[in-house]
Amino acid sequence: MNEVSPAWPSNGAQLFAIIMLLLFLAGCGSSTVESNLDVQENLPTPTSGLLTSVSEVSLPLTTQPQPLAKTATVTRRPRATVTALPTATPSPTATPVPRIESPLATPDSVATLVNLLFTTVTLSITEPLLMPVMVDATPWITATALVAIMPPLDASENSEDEAATATLTPTPIVLPTPTPTLEPTPDGDLRTARVPILMYHYLSVPPEGADRYRLDLSVAPDLFAAHLDRIQAEGYTTISFYELVAHLTQGAPLPDKPIILTFDDGYRDNYENAFPLLVEHQMRATFFVVTDFIDEARPEYLAWDMAREMLAAGMSIESHGRNHATLRKRDNDYLIWQILGSLETLEYELGVRPRFISYPAGEYDQATIDIARSANYWAGITTEQGVVQRSDELFELQRVRIRGTTTPDDLAALLSAEW
Repeated sequence: MNEVSPAWPSNGAQLFAIIMLLLFLAGCGSSTVESNLDVQENLPTPTSGLLTSVSEVSLPLTTQPQPLAKTATVTRRPRATVTALPTATPSPTATPVPRIESPLATPDSVATLVNLLFTTVTLSITEPLLMPVMVDATPWITATALVAIMPPLDASENSEDEAATATLTPTPIVLPTPTPTLEPTPDGDLRTARVPILMYHYLSVPPEGADRYRLDLSVAPDLFAAHLDRIQAEGYTTISFYELVAHLTQGAPLPDKPIILTFDDGYRDNYENAFPLLVEHQMRATFFVVTDFIDEARPEYLAWDMAREMLAAGMSIESHGRNHATLRKRDNDYLIWQILGSLETLEYELGVRPRFISYPAGEYDQATIDIARSANYWAGITTEQGVVQRSDELFELQRVRIRGTTTPDDLAALLSAEW
């Protein structure tokens, strides 16, 4: 906003004449206007009422004329020809432009009046450097001149602004260098092991209006926490499929009561709800994910960063196919696309080659097993109910389905039941 005395003329020619008169008086060293020059006849007729005669100026000028003591607000109207300067986007807290001092200001009294003529204009720019400073239609200072009088930008402040607006790059999770794991060479002995493999899906409270499948497959977080408490109370220790295969093929030792926790489909609530509870209980689990769903960034499924974080914390991330389509009665090309394609995606994203596949919807056949074995998977996991695993059926490992209605007591009964 510009502030200017309302008593000054609005005509540019009148202002120019007044300035020239005062400069002349300053050069002559006169202390009065009446004793040296009668300018009444030479001045254009004022329209604002500032000066109707020279006699209205009382000299010597020891005080400011009363009209100058007041200021009025003048609304600035930008011209159509005004264009913005090629400067950076102004900061919301831009430094106000300082009051302009006249280059003609001198200690003498006549020059003081000239100084007042200039300094009654106060600049208050809401959009800095976008238009010339105007009094009515007469430009007093151009945008170019404004650049000259503006203080230089502080490089440090500018760098701080850039740092504040810069896009933050998330710190990548540093994964441990995977140790190459060779498939255990079977020693020829037939082995069985009682290892319950629990099958979870959703780990959240079902939304209102959920269908019967969602209700059946959803375990609430507090119920899951109670499951983990009961598993530990019953003396079970969570292991991985790698440990199970090593035991079945080579007789590697297992804890007294081993158990494997699995989650199918790779829902996001596995990361949000199950993962923290597993870490809290210092237990491990295996998550079978659908790779295309993660690639498509579906909000209800994991993101790759989440999977990497879980892997770094000791969880296993394995294959559940590319798009959760059935693998039963499919030709070899399709099976290779599904089984090998999901494997390569997981290896690329996680840096670890998956070795286990959970058949989508539990549907598979011998061709599915053959392609999975040729892709160097070590085992396949079904939805068949049971707790006894066999070395001659590594691609048909059994599981125990956990439902949304499974209480801790129900779980304990399932673990101790004779299957």
